[in-house]
Amino acid sequence: MKAYGSTIEEARADLFGLYYVADPKLVELKLVPDGEAYKAEYYTFLMNGLMTQLVRIEPGNVIEEAHMRNRQLIARWVFEKGAKDKVVELVKKDGKTYVVVNDYLKLRQLFGDLLAEIQRIRSTGDFEAARTLVESYAVKVDPVLHTEILTRYKKLNLAPYKGFVNPKYELVTDQSGKITDVTVTYNEGYADQMLRYSKDYSVLPSINK
Repeated sequence: MKAYGSTIEEARADLFGLYYVADPKLVELKLVPDGEAYKAEYYTFLMNGLMTQLVRIEPGNVIEEAHMRNRQLIARWVFEKGAKDKVVELVKKDGKTYVVVNDYLKLRQLFGDLLAEIQRIRSTGDFEAARTLVESYAVKVDPVLHTEILTRYKKLNLAPYKGFVNPKYELVTDQSGKITDVTVTYNEGYADQMLRYSKDYSVLPSINK
């Protein structure tokens, strides 16, 4: 897959989640509250892939980061393939663009169709198909829509990126070494946590002898 490998793999992973989050089995297992919950994820994903994430891109630039390419690839592909049936639309209202999902069931089928193609590409190593998908849907930015999004987002005075700090889990054992509890603390800053992760979980040591 060469330069397209990361984007294709991220797309495969996201499509798997998007397709199966709407499976009734998840309601049966009580992993989602009801059969309508998946629609919120579908809408949020499409809005991010088609519009929101573009606030991170400087005017005139293309998308380069693999996760962002993956999201636009999926969103733009289903938008195009479902255009005839108006599965997803970009609607203008009062000079602003909005994402509208008209048919969630057909949208899920489109996610499944693209998942099948992405899995085929991964399984067979079809480099040309990977390149065509990524270059056609994942890289280029609509300059008019981009300008609108940057203008709208600027009014919010929000940073385009955000980070999060995970809790720190520590085992509590008795005198015999048996685990009796797990403590959860939030006593690390972001930089401290990232440095600890690098030290504890890196594949190679910081200094190779």
